[in-house]
Amino acid sequence: MAEMEKQKSAGQLLEEELMWKFPHIGKEAPEQTEEANAFCEGYKAFLNAGKTERECVLGALKLLKEAGYEELDEKKSYAPGDKVYYVNRKKAILMTTFGKRPVSDGVRINVAHIDSPRLDLKPNPLYEKSDIAYFKTHYYGGIRKYQWGTTPLAMHGVVVKKNGEEVTVCIGEKEGDSVFCVSDLLPHLAGKQNERKLSEGLRGEELNVIVGSIPFVDDKVKEPVKLLALKLLNEKYGITEADFFRAEIEMVPAQKAVDVGFDRSLVGAYGQDDKVCGYTALMAEIEAKDPEYTTVTILSDKEEIGSEGNTGMNSDYFKHYVERLADMAGVPVRDVFTRSLCLSSDVNAAYDPTFSDVFEANNASYINKGCVLTKYTGARGKSSSNDASAETMAKVIRIMEENGVYWQTGELGAVDAGGGGTIAKYIAHLDIDVVDLGVPIVSMHAPFELAAKLDIYNTYKAFKAFYK
Repeated sequence: MAEMEKQKSAGQLLEEELMWKFPHIGKEAPEQTEEANAFCEGYKAFLNAGKTERECVLGALKLLKEAGYEELDEKKSYAPGDKVYYVNRKKAILMTTFGKRPVSDGVRINVAHIDSPRLDLKPNPLYEKSDIAYFKTHYYGGIRKYQWGTTPLAMHGVVVKKNGEEVTVCIGEKEGDSVFCVSDLLPHLAGKQNERKLSEGLRGEELNVIVGSIPFVDDKVKEPVKLLALKLLNEKYGITEADFFRAEIEMVPAQKAVDVGFDRSLVGAYGQDDKVCGYTALMAEIEAKDPEYTTVTILSDKEEIGSEGNTGMNSDYFKHYVERLADMAGVPVRDVFTRSLCLSSDVNAAYDPTFSDVFEANNASYINKGCVLTKYTGARGKSSSNDASAETMAKVIRIMEENGVYWQTGELGAVDAGGGGTIAKYIAHLDIDVVDLGVPIVSMHAPFELAAKLDIYNTYKAFKAFYK
């Protein structure tokens, strides 16, 4: 090795000292491949069981209880290593491992979101036209509408009946279940449709989900196909058409999470934005046994529509949770916030060579180069962005480098190509230092997204190091 160093030119030595490149993990740490494969088996199972925010909360709650977590009780005293959780309206969950330092020294916060783009049923969704029964939908989040045509869909959700009974609905996930779909035109008749802009390939009011085509046999019934669909729903779940007004029903891709590529290096699945960060954060939280700082891990809702509502991070539920911890410790919550550090754990767009013109190659994130640290998001000159400080970047980078985590930086596309936002700005509003960190994703927001297993694994390692 010493002889090889002697053979390097002065320029090569200076280049190694001063210049920086993010390495490909598969080349530099090939032993991580099997570790990442093993870790992602649990991740794929989490994705398959939790296609909606409610299902993710239930899945997380099961794992937390198995790990010894108890529901937060403000009247109790907790010691370092004790583990608690709090569920917000069945669609968001917070969890904590108490640390060795007092809460007054600040807490370590990790926030991911568990909602994903989808098709929601309208309040009065079921109708019949030309002997076909349909559901009317309203898309949720930033979808590319044309991608949802001819995609097999599953029906997930909850219905609260008139008597108050809550019914869970799930059709399209079990072996042998029927699925649903939005139709599209055959190319032979799509001449006029082909003239549309891509964004209008399928329009919002064309995202109608086919749910049946056989009529209830009775000549006196005006909408017999609709009636048979309702009859079948009633037989399975005991619901009527009026119950849709008291329901939250989501149509999501029926595809299961699978390995992609000859080398099985990628996970392909719906909803990886941002359940990939949700799962890795959850695992890191559960495995935090004796953290220095008290942890606050959050799986939140409504990020895809601006973190609105009382289960989104733009509400005060997170603030109230930390207030409870502060009150239990007898310290002002403002001191806790000011001294805390947060990871806004969300994905970034991985560089896609097929569409290279929308990326700036030197500042894009790449698959298989580790978790991506995103200093700022936003659009149009960093609008709606947090823009983490140099000090915050230094803290997080130091944690990762001291713990052997492979990481990279990235922007969400070229400067004027678009952009997007995360929950980081809502955390920053509380006077908390925060930066985005997550997994680079190919085909983000599509019904089938891609993520590299090595990046998923190193995101998990980053979160573990953050709580160490």
